[in-house]
Amino acid sequence: MGKAKATGMGYDYPLVVAVLLLLGFSLLMVYSASSHIAAYRIGDSNYYLKRQAVFCLLGLLVMLVARYVPVNTYRKLVYPILVLSLGLLLAVFVPGLGKRVGGAYRWLKMGPITVQPAEFAKFALAVYMAYSMAKKGSQMASFWKGLFPHLVVAGLVTGLLVMQPDLGTAVILAAWVFIMLFIGGCRFHYLLGLVLGALPFLYVLVTHADYRLRRWWAFLNPWKDPTGVGFQIIHSFFAFGSGGLLGVGIGASKQKLFYLPEPHTDFVFSIIGEELGFIGVCGVVAVFGFIVVRGIQISLSARDLYSTYLGFGLTALFGMQVLVNMAVVLGLLPTKGLTLPLLSYGGSSMVVTLLAIGVLLNIASQQS
Repeated sequence: MGKAKATGMGYDYPLVVAVLLLLGFSLLMVYSASSHIAAYRIGDSNYYLKRQAVFCLLGLLVMLVARYVPVNTYRKLVYPILVLSLGLLLAVFVPGLGKRVGGAYRWLKMGPITVQPAEFAKFALAVYMAYSMAKKGSQMASFWKGLFPHLVVAGLVTGLLVMQPDLGTAVILAAWVFIMLFIGGCRFHYLLGLVLGALPFLYVLVTHADYRLRRWWAFLNPWKDPTGVGFQIIHSFFAFGSGGLLGVGIGASKQKLFYLPEPHTDFVFSIIGEELGFIGVCGVVAVFGFIVVRGIQISLSARDLYSTYLGFGLTALFGMQVLVNMAVVLGLLPTKGLTLPLLSYGGSSMVVTLLAIGVLLNIASQQS
């Protein structure tokens, strides 16, 4: 009864409030970061703001529905969900369906809507991993029964991502699978062997693609090519550096004025650092941190092992994406086109992230 009251008769209001704060802040920062670009490219300074508002509303609707869908529904539909996600990943290579941007096939064009299947694939893999690990229980310590089946499924998903090509997302998802298998009971020496075995393949993938090599060298020394491959991260540094303690003020960013490419998407955190300074950055990090901590608490208090794994998996995916995006814009990782959940402009990421939040809310509502 105490926990039910704390979550507001089935709603975890602290989590909901934190999410709504980020969504409201997203609208503010997307407008601030994109208005000049939208006015120049499209002739409507509100273009990205209006679309982001639609994404937020659609995501909130999905979150509300997911809040009332029993968690067991995903367990019953685990294989249809997984097959659908694989089908969508394959569909990007179908002429007329897949949309090629910058040499990569990562999007599906459905009329006026563009969908990124990789976002749904993350959710589908989380559902599958939770179902399979809970079902196997102590058999997770076995290589053939506990480890191998998960490697096959994860290998299919990450392999299709590499083919798009989207090596960054594939590596992040592989790292997440490692964490899930570890907490699920896989023997550590198996997992260590997998990591060591994967390193040569990762080396080949990086060194045999010129653009990946350029990104790697830009990560190590962006000033070597300040007007080329190092341009983006250098101007991200400028944004954080000019922000100082309190920032230059909302709307006053200079780096969004055609210096940072797409400042409303992958590098929105840089604009936050410039306009709101160190204090604003700390506030955003604190809200993200609260969501991750609350997600873990909900997972650990779940009524069954499947819900625990599902809640933890979705929370870990969210937290890893936040960490990687922030690390990239701060120059701590090579440049990777990864959005900042709940803040960056983008429909697929927004809707799937709020779907995951809705699942967490449902798990929280089952606690009594």
